[in-house]
Amino acid sequence: MASSPKNNTNKRRPLSQTDPTPLYFRLYSRLKQNILDGTLKHGSQLPTEKELSQVHNISRVTAIRALNELAADGLVSRQRAKGTHVTHKYSPKPVKAPLIGMLQEIESMARHSVVKVIEINDVLPPAEVSGTFNLTAEETTLKMIRVRIRDGEPFGYYISWSRGLDASISEDSLKTNSRLEIFRKNGIHITHVQQTLTAVPASVEVASELEVEPGFPLLKLVRQSFDKDENLVDFLVALYHPERFQYQMDLTVES
Repeated sequence: MASSPKNNTNKRRPLSQTDPTPLYFRLYSRLKQNILDGTLKHGSQLPTEKELSQVHNISRVTAIRALNELAADGLVSRQRAKGTHVTHKYSPKPVKAPLIGMLQEIESMARHSVVKVIEINDVLPPAEVSGTFNLTAEETTLKMIRVRIRDGEPFGYYISWSRGLDASISEDSLKTNSRLEIFRKNGIHITHVQQTLTAVPASVEVASELEVEPGFPLLKLVRQSFDKDENLVDFLVALYHPERFQYQMDLTVES
């Protein structure tokens, strides 16, 4: 069972007594950062003034002032006999990066690996995908299932549903062209991508293709690609063998 935010805060090092910044402000800043980055979650209880004073080797008055500053910022609520609770709701912000570099990396991966095509069919997508595309009950998408192989080892299992493509796309074209190239040849230009990275156990089918045991932990990447009019054109689920694939990002601060 995960430890509570209160316990995590108690484990933090005491405040330095030599730093010229006022003690209350340093404690306030530390707690504020923990609240804003989600370490201290909405509804969690902060340590009492007495506990803070003991852990950080400060006076109780200093601890009270730090907590009052958090309350003034609207980050916590303080009630007599009930303690101090976090009222701020943390919401993770997506990392934004230039799209061109990511698309180039995708095409580079395609050039330096071999693809095994398992399925190409016009199908009614599952409800989750259909809802994301905002399709009617009768609208179909082109479903593709592929496995990518490098140096004889399968490293990625891909399931995608695409709008604007049809089943006339051949296995040979998928083996010799990246899907981005196929999109462009069909007049579809991707200008916006959203990605989510998680971890999942391998199903029996995926485990067989990636040559691992069922339940083996895989990286799961869900990528939604949009055109210039912000229409969703592709919904991709990629499952990667973590020992054969690395997902690396190199981000810089915009000037």
